[in-house]
Amino acid sequence: MKGIVNLSEASLLALHSMVLLAQHDREPLTIKQMAEKTASSEAHLSKVMQRLAKINLVDSIRGPNGGFFLKNPIELVTLLDIYQAIEGPLEEGICFNKNGICPFKKCIFGGLIDKMRHEFKQYLSSKTLKDLVETSQSD
Repeated sequence: MKGIVNLSEASLLALHSMVLLAQHDREPLTIKQMAEKTASSEAHLSKVMQRLAKINLVDSIRGPNGGFFLKNPIELVTLLDIYQAIEGPLEEGICFNKNGICPFKKCIFGGLIDKMRHEFKQYLSSKTLKDLVETSQSD
């Protein structure tokens, strides 16, 4: 069912990259280092990191010792912040019909679509980057 939730390669790459940066505690990581660890293309990762920088989740330092680093404490960055930096606002109340226009007055799914979107949004807003770092380090 397209349109309920979109977990694109870019949003997953953003989440993984943010965890990598969080694990390095303000030590800059280069695009090359992160691309190797995430098995992704440097070009794609660079575009993802530019989006994260645009909304001030990360910053970068140029030069031989440069790279990207987190701008905010990990306990203040929610997964929703990261997700929306890539995918845009997670909207509720929109029909998942291809053009977003429902031909009916009431959703034929009885609110299921909105419920799924709402729960996904609640989950993302309740989890922080700190939670992901802790999960990534657990046995």
